[in-house]
Amino acid sequence: MISMSFLGVLSGLTAALVWGGADFSGGIAARKQNQFQVLVNFGISGLVILIIAALIRGEGMLDSSSIIWAVLAGLTGVFGVAALYRGLSLGNIVGVAPVAAVISTALPVIYSLIVEGSPKPTQFIGFAFAFAGIWLTSGSDSIKLGGKAKEGLLLAIIAGIGFSGFFILIDQVQPGKIFSPLVFTRLTSLIVALCMVNLQRVSMPSLFSNPMALLAGAMDAGGNVFYMIAIQFTRVDVAVVLSSLCPAFTVVLGTLILKEKLTRQHWLGVFICLLAAVLIAV
Repeated sequence: MISMSFLGVLSGLTAALVWGGADFSGGIAARKQNQFQVLVNFGISGLVILIIAALIRGEGMLDSSSIIWAVLAGLTGVFGVAALYRGLSLGNIVGVAPVAAVISTALPVIYSLIVEGSPKPTQFIGFAFAFAGIWLTSGSDSIKLGGKAKEGLLLAIIAGIGFSGFFILIDQVQPGKIFSPLVFTRLTSLIVALCMVNLQRVSMPSLFSNPMALLAGAMDAGGNVFYMIAIQFTRVDVAVVLSSLCPAFTVVLGTLILKEKLTRQHWLGVFICLLAAVLIAV
């Protein structure tokens, strides 16, 4: 019989896989449009999927405090995604995504250590391997201080802080709810994106003007769902670290599809990420 903890680990890894595809798609979409234009269609596709899923599952309305936590998670998350997609659009997927993932992992791990105590020794070692693996996949370009590389690094830091807020805040919603909290987070992000498009005086995108944005929104919603499932069955730090291995998938996609250069260091980082996943699952 499959244990509950194993389901949590499997869901966390699945979230990483799906989020990796979402980050790649979103980075491509942001090369065509302003990041908030991208987030409009991103928000629409994800919101539709989540509403349908919530109705099918028959989830009831959240209590008032959970709604507040979900809205706050949506606010931090949308600016994290916007910063990430802008950074990815600069043409350095191999550098931006992993840096954002390292930062977005650190604060939730500290939070979980305070709230839930220390994990198993093998998991703690796995966390260390995960940080090392994610950082190695970033390569040396991510620490250059000139031109677009400097802007990309700053955006990666902002994205990491935004995602940290999402991970910590969404953990405060009432247990057992999966889709309904995400409906509120995605609705919040869509409203913010619409406001930013208006404030920046850029044109409102048509629904099918950027298919990659729709794909990114759908995949991101899927990643959110798997993450919510993961935190039902395992510790927050375990779920966060596993789901934050998504850069390993993002950089591989960048290499296979965009022909971005992946060095031996990058491949070593991907291998260490896989090793970290095994240690955390033990």
